[in-house]
Amino acid sequence: MTPDLMDEGARRVAAHHTLANLADTESGGRQASTGRAVRTGDLDLTHGRILYLEDVHVSFDGFKAINGLSLDIAPGELRCIIGPNGAGKTTMMDIITGKTRPDSGTVFFGGTIDLLRYREAQIAEMGIGRKFQKPTVFEQLTVYENLELALKTDKRVWPSMHFTLDSAQGDRLAEVLHTIHLADSVNRQSGYLSHGQKQWLEIGMLLMQEPQLLLLDEPVAGMTDEETARTAELFLTLKGKHSLMVVEHDMSFIRTISDIVTVLCDGSVLAQGTLDEVQADERVIEVYLGR
Repeated sequence: MTPDLMDEGARRVAAHHTLANLADTESGGRQASTGRAVRTGDLDLTHGRILYLEDVHVSFDGFKAINGLSLDIAPGELRCIIGPNGAGKTTMMDIITGKTRPDSGTVFFGGTIDLLRYREAQIAEMGIGRKFQKPTVFEQLTVYENLELALKTDKRVWPSMHFTLDSAQGDRLAEVLHTIHLADSVNRQSGYLSHGQKQWLEIGMLLMQEPQLLLLDEPVAGMTDEETARTAELFLTLKGKHSLMVVEHDMSFIRTISDIVTVLCDGSVLAQGTLDEVQADERVIEVYLGR
């Protein structure tokens, strides 16, 4: 059903509930936290780390997908993660976002929030946003409507039907539109955007949720050179305002945006440092880069 055939309130309700369902995908069946809801403002960064994983293990039918993984990310840092297929990159993000529960180990958001106590939707509400490789936007809605629906608002039926933007929300939406390079496409139906523009729109939808940590899986895969360059510009703009974990294979893109690169292999950290340092590491050359 196209937007012009839908009542405005009904469209908002349907899309709000779709967003909620996406955030809660596959989270059912896991034990919810017994504590109160955690707000983004509760995040303790006094220890200088926004994300902390220590000695994390996950096995699937005897295969060690994550094997003693330990890493940490500082507030405002842009960390690039590289490694061969099967290194554990996606599983690591699944653990952070609550999609997969590890067999053992520690995973903390800030200094006090034990992510292993919470479900997927709860973790998203805390301020951890995740973008998968394939963009997921509401293609029958405009760019503006996608961003409006992604706002942090009451998603119950009655408030959704009667929701209107206040001035602060309108300013925030306009700011995000400029950040993601889509201010000139505000009224364009999202299904007609290019692949790169859809990627930017989904990042914008995450930004409307005001996350402190963004997990981005191969964000420039399938992009043109121009789109890749603009995405690098976007990420550098976000750096410092948000913490970013970027999983990517495009070394030119990584060189443009990265300070620290972590190399995963066989479910653990193989090497870490600047891109030049890890590219010169014989172990990384052997298992990933080739000669």
